[in-house]
Amino acid sequence: MPPCSLHICFVHVYIMCKQILHFERSVREMGKGNGSDEVLVVCSDRNMGTGIAMWDMETGDRILHIPTCASPLRGLLCLRDQFLVASQVNKHGSVGGGAIFTWSLNKPQQPLRSYPLEAIGPLGCTKDGLFLAGGSPSGNVYLWEVAGGRLLKTWRAHSRCLKCLIFSNDDSLLISGSEDGVVCVWSMVSLLDTEDFGSSCSLLHYSSEHTSSVTGLLTTSGIANSTFISSSLDATCKAWDVCSGRLIQTQDYPLGITAIVTDPAEQLLFAGSMDGRIFVSVLDIGLPEDPFAVAGDEPVVLKGHNGSIMALTFSSGGLISASEDCTVCLWDVVSQVIIRRFNHQKGAVTNLVVIPRSLLHSASNHRRVSNQFRASVLRKCPQPANSSNGILTLLHTCSSPKDHQAPVDLRRTNSLDQQIFEMEQEQTPAAMQMKVETSMDHRTWARRMTNHVMEMNSHLQSRLLDLMQTRLLFATENDSPTTGKSKKLKIESPPPQQQEKISQPPS
Repeated sequence: MPPCSLHICFVHVYIMCKQILHFERSVREMGKGNGSDEVLVVCSDRNMGTGIAMWDMETGDRILHIPTCASPLRGLLCLRDQFLVASQVNKHGSVGGGAIFTWSLNKPQQPLRSYPLEAIGPLGCTKDGLFLAGGSPSGNVYLWEVAGGRLLKTWRAHSRCLKCLIFSNDDSLLISGSEDGVVCVWSMVSLLDTEDFGSSCSLLHYSSEHTSSVTGLLTTSGIANSTFISSSLDATCKAWDVCSGRLIQTQDYPLGITAIVTDPAEQLLFAGSMDGRIFVSVLDIGLPEDPFAVAGDEPVVLKGHNGSIMALTFSSGGLISASEDCTVCLWDVVSQVIIRRFNHQKGAVTNLVVIPRSLLHSASNHRRVSNQFRASVLRKCPQPANSSNGILTLLHTCSSPKDHQAPVDLRRTNSLDQQIFEMEQEQTPAAMQMKVETSMDHRTWARRMTNHVMEMNSHLQSRLLDLMQTRLLFATENDSPTTGKSKKLKIESPPPQQQEKISQPPS
C-alpha cells in the first residue's frame, strides 16, 4: 500500500477513536448527575383512559398519572418547559375532527382542549415555544401561534399522511416527512406571512430519496447548523444539507428504522429498528470519505426489547428507548447494558419526554415565567389580522350609527375611510390606489372565509354520513330474526349453559 494511503487510513482511524473517546467521556460525566432531578413522561395510543404516566428516573417509582390521553407517534412534546402538549388519536371509524390537549406543568388543572378541523398526528414546536405545528393524515399542516391560539397557516404539504415534523435549530425552517418517503423543507418567513394565507410558496426544496415511510427527523448543531437526518422504513438513514437539499450521506441497515436520536455530543447516531434492536454508528457527517476503509466491522447493537422501537431520547443518565413491547429502558451505552426497565402494562409506549422534576407543580418557582408566557386554546379556523382585512368592514356595516362606543378596530376602519374620502376630495392618485387595495383586501378575505366555510361544511357532511352509517349498522344488528316479534329489549344475564357457549370462541 502506498505511504499516502497508509497516512489517510491512520488519519481516519485517529478521528474515529477521538470521537468515541470524547463520547465516552461525555457519557461518564453525565452519569455523575443526579438522576432524581429528572422525570420520565410516557404515553400510549391504546385508549383515552390510559393517560400519561410519569416515573422518577433514579428510583423507578411512578410519581404522577394524568388521565385522558391517547397520543399517536411523535404526538407528545414539552413546550417551553411549562406545558405538555399531546395530539389525540382519532376514534376508530370516525371521519374528520381532531383534538390537541395542553397541560400546565406548574399548575394542576384540567387541560386546554383544542379541536382542529381534522385529526392531528405528529407535533413540532419552535425552541422558544411561540409556534406549534401539527400534521394530519390527509397531508395538511397546521401552524398556530401558541400564546393567542391563532391559526396562522394551513396548507397541503404532502399528498400522503404526515409522519414527522421538526423545526431547525434556529427556528427558521420547518421540516416535514410523510408516509410516501417525501421530505420537505419550508421557510418560516413565508409561512408567517399571514397576508398570503393560502399559498405554499414557502417550500424551499423537497426530496423523494426514501422509498418508504419517514419515521424520524432530527437536526444537528454542527457544520454551521446546516444538516439534518431522516430515517425510514426502507432501512436507511440519510443526512441532508438544509440549505440546498443535497443528500450528503446514506447509512444502510439490515431492516427498517423506526426512531433515531444522537447523543448530546452529536458523535454517535442511535437508530431503533422494527425488531427491537438499536444500532449505534459514528456520526461522521462532513468528514472526508476514506476510499481505503476496510468494510466488515460489525456495528454496535443494543439488544433489550422484544418489539419495535417507538421512541428514543437522551437524559443525564443515558439513552432511553421505548418499545411496543410495553417497556421503557434506560441504557448505559458505554457498557451496553440496561440500567433500569420501566413497565408500562397499559399499552405500547408511543411517546416519551424527559423533563426536570422541578417543573412539576412548583408554581412559586415558575410564577414569573408563567406570567410572561401562556398557552391558549388553538383556533379551528383562521382569523384575519387586525388590519383592513374585511372583518373591520363587517363591523362597520353591522353597527348602529348611534353607537358611540365602537370597537377600536371599527374606529380604525372609520379613520381609514375618512382618509380615503379626504384624498378623493383632493383628487390625488394615491386615493384611488388605496381604494383599490382596500377593495382587494375585502375580496381576499371574503374568498378565504368562503373556502373555509365550504371546508367546514364538507367535514360536517362527512361526520353526518359517518353517524348515519353507524346508526344503520346498529339498527341492522338489533333487527335480527331472533328479536323480531318484540320491540322492547330487556338486558339480563343469559342462562349458565348459554354463558358457556358465549364464552367459547368460534371455531
